[in-house]
Amino acid sequence: MTDENNNQNLAIVADENSELQRFLEFSLGEEDYAIPLLSVREVISVPETTPIPKAPSHFLGIMNLRGQVISVVDMRTKLKIKALENNSEESVIIVDIDGMNLGIVVDSINKVLAFSLNEINDVPEIETQVNAEYIYGVYRKEDSLTVLLNVAKVLDIADVNTLKKKAA
Repeated sequence: MTDENNNQNLAIVADENSELQRFLEFSLGEEDYAIPLLSVREVISVPETTPIPKAPSHFLGIMNLRGQVISVVDMRTKLKIKALENNSEESVIIVDIDGMNLGIVVDSINKVLAFSLNEINDVPEIETQVNAEYIYGVYRKEDSLTVLLNVAKVLDIADVNTLKKKAA
């Protein structure tokens, strides 16, 4: 077997061992973020919400989605990102977190990314006030970076459960 054939076989084996993971990429302000596609139930336009008294500023309220009451959170407010002005692409991603459905508002839905786990870069260690435990890693595209988020940690599920009890 030639070296060229051997290298091709090694590449095929490496591809089989690094199964593709899919993430839904979206924009918050001017930056790109992504969450695992398996946690996404659906994407809808921004619905009318019912506010909950004394809720944190990032909780927009609750909505009715086909008979199910779902909390809606503005990810931009939670992550202290300035929302785009006059944005007609604003959407809500309905995610399933540990069996609980939750809506997260984003500036726009970009695309589905598919890459292997070995293409994820670790978060660079920096001294900052920002708590980065909710970041899985960073995916490098041709000309930009996408931050991979752990939605459950970003939203602090204890907060969500408290709001559901208030709404009930």
